[in-house]
Amino acid sequence: MKNPVPRVAAIHDLSGFGRSSLTIVSPILSTMGVQVCPLPTALLSTQTGGFENYAFFDLTHQMGEIIKHWKSLDIDFQAIYSGFLGSEKQVEIVSDFIVSFRGEDTIVLVDPVMGDDGATYAPIGPFLVSQMRQLVGKADIITPNFTEAMLLLDETYHEKTDLKAVKGYLRRLSEMGPRQVIITSVRTDDTPHISTVVAYDRDDGRFWKVDCSYIPAFYPGTGDIFASVVVGSILQGDSLPIALDRAVQFISVAIRATFGYKIPNREGVLLERVLGNLNIPIVAGSYELIE
Repeated sequence: MKNPVPRVAAIHDLSGFGRSSLTIVSPILSTMGVQVCPLPTALLSTQTGGFENYAFFDLTHQMGEIIKHWKSLDIDFQAIYSGFLGSEKQVEIVSDFIVSFRGEDTIVLVDPVMGDDGATYAPIGPFLVSQMRQLVGKADIITPNFTEAMLLLDETYHEKTDLKAVKGYLRRLSEMGPRQVIITSVRTDDTPHISTVVAYDRDDGRFWKVDCSYIPAFYPGTGDIFASVVVGSILQGDSLPIALDRAVQFISVAIRATFGYKIPNREGVLLERVLGNLNIPIVAGSYELIE
């Protein structure tokens, strides 16, 4: 019997406080009608951005035990979605997981979480970056931000670029394996107050972009929100540009709903106030085709 609700294996860390990773992946995908099966990579007392002295428990060993049990149950997934991986061993585990659980119609999305604003996160070393290049080769869709795209391509990071160069980056990333490549947080010289998401679909050779007004605030977890909405949207049958549009607009609403309050940025966006927006019918899109 075909599963009446699409099922996704969500391979992320779990933070007890702060809206990021599994604490936002699960409600977003559930709201979009997707069953979330968490495969936690680590347990933290808080998310790491803006907090110190947090408790951290590596679940690498436990991941293997969970996967072993899932295999015995013959569980099938309509999507596999991986986020932050803290070690080379975890990248290896996820790579093997994809091979074992990928069905004929399974969508694999890898969010290669490694850094932002031109710098890598603390646990990320050169060998982990090298292994991440191998992992994205097994994905159907990848969602790096601009910093992570440069790391995957072994290019020097620069704060601003142009769309011609980005198209070249997208093609090169697709040559690593994924059919669809999405780069977020792209800043260009001619649009200093705009942040752009740019995507490439190798199957039809088309490039897409969605612009959003730059808001001078950083909230942890927005990358997780973006990739989660993309996964849910694709599972609902949306096209790539519609998925981009829904993800960008949802994040924009979430940030704007949060920005007016005097709450610490480290707590993340007020996701609970905007989850209902995911069920609003699509009226018009703001995506553009790049020639």
